Amino acid sequence: MPPQLGRDPIAEVLKAMTLEEKSLMVTGAKRREVVPVATLGRKQKNITAVGGYTYPFVRLGIPAIYLSDGPAGLRIAPRRENDPNTYYCTAFPVATLVASSWDVQLAEQVGRGMGHEALEYGVDILLGPALNLHRDPLGGRSFEYYSEDPLVSGKMAAAAVQGIQSQGVGACLKHFAANNQETSRRFINTVVSERALREIYLKGFEIAVREAKPWTVMSSYNKINGVYTSESKELLETILREEWGFDGFVLSDWYGGEDAVKQMKAGNDLLMPGLAVWSNKIDSAVRHRNLEVSLVDQNISRILQVALKTPTFKNYPYSEKPNLVANARLAREAAAQSMVLLKNDSKALPLAETDKKIAAFGNYSYKLIVGGTGSGMVNNKYGVSLVQGLENAGYQLDKGLKERYQAYLTRGRPQNLKADSLITALPKLDSILGEMAIDESLIHLKAKEADLAVITIMRVFGEGGDRKLANDYYLTAEERSLLKTVSDSFHAQGKKVVVILNIGGVIEVASWRGMADAILLAWQPGQEGGNALADLISGKVNPSGKLATTFPKDYQDSPSSKNFPGTPAGEPKQVVYEEGVYVGYRYFDSFKVDPAYEFGYGLSYTTFGYKNLKLGSGTFKDKVTVTLEVTNTGNVAGREVVQVYISAPAKTMEKPLKELKGFAKTRLLQPGETQSLVFTLDAHALASFDANTSAWVADAGLYQVKVGASSQNIKQTASFTLPKSIIVQKVNKVLSPHVRIKEFSKN
Repeated sequence: MPPQLGRDPIAEVLKAMTLEEKSLMVTGAKRREVVPVATLGRKQKNITAVGGYTYPFVRLGIPAIYLSDGPAGLRIAPRRENDPNTYYCTAFPVATLVASSWDVQLAEQVGRGMGHEALEYGVDILLGPALNLHRDPLGGRSFEYYSEDPLVSGKMAAAAVQGIQSQGVGACLKHFAANNQETSRRFINTVVSERALREIYLKGFEIAVREAKPWTVMSSYNKINGVYTSESKELLETILREEWGFDGFVLSDWYGGEDAVKQMKAGNDLLMPGLAVWSNKIDSAVRHRNLEVSLVDQNISRILQVALKTPTFKNYPYSEKPNLVANARLAREAAAQSMVLLKNDSKALPLAETDKKIAAFGNYSYKLIVGGTGSGMVNNKYGVSLVQGLENAGYQLDKGLKERYQAYLTRGRPQNLKADSLITALPKLDSILGEMAIDESLIHLKAKEADLAVITIMRVFGEGGDRKLANDYYLTAEERSLLKTVSDSFHAQGKKVVVILNIGGVIEVASWRGMADAILLAWQPGQEGGNALADLISGKVNPSGKLATTFPKDYQDSPSSKNFPGTPAGEPKQVVYEEGVYVGYRYFDSFKVDPAYEFGYGLSYTTFGYKNLKLGSGTFKDKVTVTLEVTNTGNVAGREVVQVYISAPAKTMEKPLKELKGFAKTRLLQPGETQSLVFTLDAHALASFDANTSAWVADAGLYQVKVGASSQNIKQTASFTLPKSIIVQKVNKVLSPHVRIKEFSKN
């Protein structure tokens, strides 16, 4: 009997594999090619629309590994061949909303919920979380990503990975790295300085890899400084494995890269989803000595080491019945703890006891957009709209408006959806309709009859394309008209107008926010979004979310607006990150550009006081502790997000005005209650990357610790000194740009 995986050493299994088997093992397998795992004494799996599979080899005891999207919940098809049952998963809040909670424990709970569903549906590796940065407001997959800040992104992703993997299934960090646009995504060359790459675009991945040890990492489509990421040994071997200690396997994004042999040599262990031309090329390269078989063996070894940990290998008796009821409760809680109250004039929210009759305007007050399109979609059974949530909470919704909008949405819905329509890469979520026209006279009438108005503005987009300015980043003419007419009519009656933003990315708000009394940012809140919104609107839950991405006053204020999505126009081949490290709030604060809503901003129904900020020492030695007290100074129980920034001396290199180095969310504080918080800043928190020396360096001098409620709402400040400069970490000279980059400078 040949060696068996799990019984014999992997080295023995590798020796027994033929070259043909090896060349297939490092490429994905299409479903029709997969040998049924039942032949290995395991349960036959009939999962449709998992992301992909690895080849099984029965004679060696190697089963197929099942991989499935995605970052906002498990994505499988509701229908299966020769199966009358319907299968659904939980649509959790998108990553941008989860990050707005600033609560790593919540992110871990959401990850645990996703991992539980993957386990019970027979999936081995969940293709998420995704943690590329919000570099530009027009990025088409921003909803899948956490933040514009690498610390928030890294900590949230690490928590999600820990939650997923606590269930015995693997997580996959993606898309590694600098994959911050969809335009020309399969071949765009990202030109970025070593410093910006290390400090901004790799840092979140580094945090997640070091802290959570994901089973897998997915390389991205793009090039970095002229080399495809899946063909970059400097990225995948030198940085990911040697410097960060990653010990799982790397897989390509679907059809990513250009040269299968180069990918093997670079340490991209698995090519997905699998083409015969790839395995044939690898086989031929080994036979003609253009590829060392030892390298292929190394790649296979990494895959098999992960395979040993999978539920499939362990023959886990998955139930096909995850606890969707419990996960729906979690989705509701996560959404409610994460939504951001952007405006609340004259305490418009929560609603008063007398505000019982509500006139809801906007198509998507009646149909919730739970998430974005593409591989980040989830096949959820239902979505609770704003109107449904308010009705569930006991509010009376105007029946006439409801009937009009529901009829309008029904007419626009696509007909004859196929059972498998939701498993394609880029499905249409719904027919996106322009705002239903309403006569001004009818709006005037509703203003007299109802106690207040609610207007929902919706944006949905996703994989395969970036956003546009007209009618997307900016409101449509119909939306502006609706806002103005409703606002004028209801305000004339002395009644309030609340705007709900059910959006996947940043939109322009500065020009119209004056029309609203309150603005509640729901992002894309998952299937229980309407109930979560009602929890906040009613005051059952006090808003505690804060922005993890900046809302500019205008698109042109964004630092990347001058070079996004690259050159030449139309079908760009290259994008130069001229803003360098000045991404998001680092730019707005440093260059004194006033945003509409700054990074870290969010309102509450109560108020908080910060006091007694103390440092463990006035001189830095190895680390410095930061302690302070936060008190609920208002009349309603609530939670506060506390943000710790550092302003560092700029001796050897230019520095942003301040950078986030720590954050925490308090427990639910009762009125008058105080909580003490402790943060620890180590040498890494002080350091910036010096490309000239390939080292993380902390400059000598005065460091200011700024603790606040947002990047611009600093409550308390303290300082310490670093007597002399220190080299915190020396790293390899890799991924250097091939052209000179004229980066932004404050000088």
